[in-house]
Formats: sequence, C-alpha cells, structure tokens
Amino acid sequence: MNVLAAAQSPAVVRRQFSQQKTRAFQSTKGALRQRMSNVPAKRAKTVAMAGAAAAVAVTLVPTAPIEGQKTGTSGLRKKAAEFASGNYLANWVQSLFLALPSTEVAGSSMVLGGDGRWFNKEAAQIIIKLAAGNGVRKMYVGQHGFLATPAASAVIRARKSYGGFIMSASHNPGGPDEDWGIKYNSSEGEPAPEKITDAIYGFTQTVSELKVADIPDVDLSVCGITKFGDFEVEVIDPVADYLALAEEVFDFGLIKSLLSRADFTMKFDAMHAITGAYAKPILVDVLGADPSSCINDIPCEDFAGGHPDPNLTYAAELVKMMYVADAPDLGAASDGDGDRNMILGNNFFVTPSDSVAIIAANAQTCIPYFMGSGGLKGLARSMPTAAALDRVAADLGVECFETPTGWKFFGNLMDAGRLSICGEESFGTGSDHIREKDGPWAVLAWLSILAHRNKDVPVGGAKVSVEQITKEHWQKYGRNFFSRYDYEACESEPCNAMVEHLRTLAAAAKKGDMYGPYELDYADDFQYTDPIDGSVATKQGVRFVFSDGSRFIFRLSGTGSSGATVRMYIEQYEADVAKQGVDAQDALAPLIKIALETSRLTEFTGRDVPTVIT
Repeated sequence: MNVLAAAQSPAVVRRQFSQQKTRAFQSTKGALRQRMSNVPAKRAKTVAMAGAAAAVAVTLVPTAPIEGQKTGTSGLRKKAAEFASGNYLANWVQSLFLALPSTEVAGSSMVLGGDGRWFNKEAAQIIIKLAAGNGVRKMYVGQHGFLATPAASAVIRARKSYGGFIMSASHNPGGPDEDWGIKYNSSEGEPAPEKITDAIYGFTQTVSELKVADIPDVDLSVCGITKFGDFEVEVIDPVADYLALAEEVFDFGLIKSLLSRADFTMKFDAMHAITGAYAKPILVDVLGADPSSCINDIPCEDFAGGHPDPNLTYAAELVKMMYVADAPDLGAASDGDGDRNMILGNNFFVTPSDSVAIIAANAQTCIPYFMGSGGLKGLARSMPTAAALDRVAADLGVECFETPTGWKFFGNLMDAGRLSICGEESFGTGSDHIREKDGPWAVLAWLSILAHRNKDVPVGGAKVSVEQITKEHWQKYGRNFFSRYDYEACESEPCNAMVEHLRTLAAAAKKGDMYGPYELDYADDFQYTDPIDGSVATKQGVRFVFSDGSRFIFRLSGTGSSGATVRMYIEQYEADVAKQGVDAQDALAPLIKIALETSRLTEFTGRDVPTVIT
C-alpha cells in the first residue's frame, strides 16, 4: 500500500484529486492509519516537527527498507507499477531528505515537475507532503506537474531554490506497465553528485519512518499559491522561466526572420511527450512558426503508446516526413523529458556528435550568449562521443574535455567557468545556461545557424541547407564517421560477463597489436579524474583505440529500468573530402565486424542484430 493512497489504484487517487479538500485530508489520514497496520511493532504519531514548516502537523509513519533503490547517474528508475506500490517512492524521497543537511533543508524552497508520464500526478502529492514534513518552506510545482528537465534546471536557478525533484524516466516508455523515474538536482540545477546519490542509497537501506505533513492534496491544474501555515505550494507556468532564459540566450528576432519566410518549413516532433507543452508557446506563439510545424505536441501519460527516444528508429514518423522529395528544411525531435534532441535536414541526418561540433563552430557568430567578452570558455564531450568537437576546440583555441557519460560530469567544469558547450552522442546537447542537456536549446541553436546563414538569401533563392552546413563543416575539419549499436533489454549477467571479457583483453593488449588492418594504439577501461575536485570515476567504458584515430567502445547503459542495454560505439576519421560522402555504415563496416568478433557479443548475449542503430 502507498502511504498516501492505501490500497487504491492511481486511477482512484486521480478521481479523489478533484474532491473537496476536507475529504482529501480525511482520506489521507485514513490511508496513513491503514498503512501503519503493516508495521505492528511501531505506532504512528502526529507531532509538531521542529524542522517542519510552522503550523503544519506531521505524522511519523513507520516504514521498512525496500531492496533495489540504488540511485545512479540518472536517478532511480524502475517499472512504474513498482514505484506506485507500497512505500516505494516515499522511502526514496524520505531517504533523500535524510541525505541532505537538515539545517539547510529547513525553511528552503524546492522545485517539482516532470515529463507528464503515468503516476506523476500521484507522485507529486506524495513528494509535496514529504517535503513539508521534512521542513521545506516552499515548493514551486509546474502546472499539471509539468516541467521539462531543462526547464526544471532553469527554474531552480532562476528562483534560487535549494534543489528540485524531476519525475521522469527520460526517453523510456511510459504507462502502468512501463517505466518511471525520479532524480534530485542541486541548487545549481545540476544532477546530484555521487556523494549525494550514494548517501540516498545508504539511507534507503535503513529508513524506518516517513515524515508526512498532514495536508490535503494540492490542485496542480491552476497556477497560484496554496498555503498551509507557513508552508506554501506555488503552481507555476512550466514554460515561463525557460522562455525568459531562452530569450536571453538567443536572438529571437533573427530566428523569427527565418520562420516567417514563405520558403522555409520545419517540423518539430514532441513525440507525445513534455516538449509538446513548450513547442507551441515558443515556436508558434513567440517565434511565429506555422502551427503545422509542431506534431505530436500534446503530452500523453503513455506517450501515445510510443517510445519517446528521438532517433532514426523511434522517431519514424518524423524521419518519414524528412525523407521525401519535398521535405521540410529542418526536422527536429525531442524525448520524453525534453533533454535530448535529433536534428534532420531535407533527406539528411545530422549525428549528435556532428551537431554539437557544428553548433560550437558557429555559436559565436549567431548566438548572443556566446558573443562578446564571455565567448566560449571551453568545450566538452562524453568519452564515447565522436571527436569532431575536439577539432573545433583546437581551431578556436579553447579547452576540450573528455568526460564519462552522464551530464553531471559537465557541471563542475561549468561552475568553474571552464565549459560553455557540451554534448553526448546519445542525442544530448547543451551549454552552461543551465546544468542539464537541453533539447529545445539545440533546436533553437540550429534555427539560429540557419537564420544567420540565410539572412542575405532572398526569398525563393537557393537557401543554405542543413546538409550544406554539415558538409562544409566536414570539408574544414574532416568527418568523424560514427555509429552506435544498442542492444536493449538484454540479460544482465551475460552482459556483465562480456564486459569482463573485454576488460581482460584490454589489460593484456599491447601497442602495435593488429586487429585486422588496424594497428592498436592503446586499450583501456576509461577512467576520469575531475580536474576541478579531483574525484575519480572508474570503469566508464572499455575502448580500443587505433593508430589512425579509429576506435570501438563497449559500455553498459544505466538509463533503463530493467535488464541491461549494451552500447557499441564505432568511430573512424576521414580527412579526404572525396571519401566523406560514403554512407557511415559502409565506411565503418570493417571496424564493426572486428568489434563484434573481439567482444563475442552474439555469443554472450544471443543477439544477432541490434535493437537500434544510430
């Protein structure tokens, strides 16, 4: 049973949500008493907590640890039904408050929102009550519980909050039988560091009581302030703070000049996810795009049965639109929580590795945030991401950092003033305007580049296209052929065995070893020492790097809710312009064959083909 819903289903809770506050209060109190019966050794008691907001009574609800609440890079992710059962979510949230200094939490403000998936509405009420019970003075909550992940980071920073909760399982499917997740972001708007996530996990193993405020559910459908003594909940427009920041970062007038052209068209696919709440207000209402530019732009709890991952496989509807004779000039998609993006041109796909490099190379000419004295302070990419960004950094004379996968590794560099633009091959791109990757930001950046390149092209003239911009970039910097193979929902044990096999091979490998025609430069299991705080992250991916810069990498992804996802990354550099137009799969085929043979992937996993090829 859930401490706030007893044995009732989320559908029943949702019906209660619209009932009178008095009845909601009585229902909550009854549910708490019912939950207590499961722990007969203790009795719940209602007290006036010193750390709780003044005049708010707090019930101490007995609970017991629940196994499997290890919190990772992207928070905690499990099946939604598991989160919705018993005290699963409440235990984790209480453990978070135990991991934070109580003197800092007391009287603080926090932010709450999410991607609109199933169980978010019920979860929001649980989190609000626990926040009040643990001393938080104010909660800023996105209307309907909505906040895209980049918007949550923006709200935390704009309102100088102590931190915030993001209810999302990112690009994973949603619904009663699918995934759910939660993570905590710190006062800078960035994902919690490992010292906090490790502490949360430690407390999930010992948590014995929940501090639940005796307050009714809050109506999250209407913007405004609801007060309970000195504790208050302010329901905010989920778009406003993010839009205000975007107007500071970009030249909206420049973008408007492009979107108002009769000869320019675009399609933005929100994939029935959270950026649907942002697409029309920003692209249409403010920037003047045609309303038909936005598709699948109504957020759904189950993402309309789709998989909200913006890649060539799951964004099939957009891909089909972009690969026809008279396709739009720009196609873009974002994922479940709005922190990822995919960029397409007319019959042309831009890899995430190329996208971040092209944005960085053009930022100082068309994005005001990167102009003037501030400029570009530095660039960074995750280790598996192709090295296209490195060549831009060298050309611009700025630092370029190689970090483990996980946006939190960019945060320290940003806070230290050494990083401006960064990206991951997993369709994540962003900058130091916030502390999360930012799907809409990447779309606005590409619109800025296209607007700048076409500002002197008359309507009806030969426009500079996404494909032209990308190929001109290759001509200057060379092309990093790149592909990623994802093998999703594999059994964990054989995948771990495969990685151990690769670690053994890497440890024994020597410079000069031959892998087919490729001469090995080095092989290792990537380890990262943070240049700011000296912290060390180990076992971040096994890589085999060759003398010509080619490489293959294997790592297990931590973004799923069950099983394991094997990711294989293949990269090969080509400076010869005459060879840059070859299809990436053809160019990489020999190295892909060697990587699969070396890893014995099929033998370990039983998989003959990947789930997704990027």
